[in-house]
Amino acid sequence: MEYVTLNNGVKMPMLGYGVYQTPPQETERCVLDAISVGYRSIDTAQAYGNEEGVGNALVKSGLPREEFFITTKVWITNAGYEKAKASIQESLKKLQTSYIDLLLIHQPFGDYYGTYRAMEEAYREGKVRAIGVSNFYPDRFLDIHHFAEIKPAVNQVETHVFQQQKIAKEYLKKNGVQIESWGPFAEGKKDFFNNPVLKEIGAGYGKSVAQTALRFLIQSGVVVIPKSTHKERMEENFNVFDFSLTADEMAKIEALDGGESLFFSHYDPQTVEWFMTLV
Repeated sequence: MEYVTLNNGVKMPMLGYGVYQTPPQETERCVLDAISVGYRSIDTAQAYGNEEGVGNALVKSGLPREEFFITTKVWITNAGYEKAKASIQESLKKLQTSYIDLLLIHQPFGDYYGTYRAMEEAYREGKVRAIGVSNFYPDRFLDIHHFAEIKPAVNQVETHVFQQQKIAKEYLKKNGVQIESWGPFAEGKKDFFNNPVLKEIGAGYGKSVAQTALRFLIQSGVVVIPKSTHKERMEENFNVFDFSLTADEMAKIEALDGGESLFFSHYDPQTVEWFMTLV
């Protein structure tokens, strides 16, 4: 496993296992499978409704808590100091742990300044080892980074070969913040798994399109958390540390970048209206 050291000295695995859209009733089994493969970084969120499954798996694994790196996120409905503070306690209870390794604000909506204050407090109390944000575009990121007392350690954003977040990465690097990818396979959009560039490059190493895409992101300094409910896919996604892409291969994949989201834009009023219907 490769690691990155966050801006507060905490070590974070470059590869983790995500449970977005994993059914709550299947989460425990999936996380136990992932742990058996070798994953130690698990990414969940309040909005996923499966924190309890993650917590159950951690306990049933029998491994020491310190072997794991657990991430969860505060959802929009828990925005604001008081609600966020209560939700952090609830997440700790569901995860059956005394601390969270990385706590993120899930979306830049509602009183996220109040949410961040609650997270800073939890950090000072030792309930959280690192704090950060998710889905914060460069303008919102720079805003909260400038005014926060404890600087964000991570920004988790849509990042894959078709949206490489080159501008965001520039500002995150400038401010010592780690970029983390959600949707490293673009959820299959644009016929991702049949992309000729990824197929050709991967074939040279006996690797799949998925493995090639993950390797590209990791070599680009991006933390990845691919999700699968199938153990064989978990194993495939985990085996990306036994090869390296050449500079020429990296450049070919960099050329796939379209610079735009394949999912949604927080700059789009209709998207914001949709998020507000979730509150």
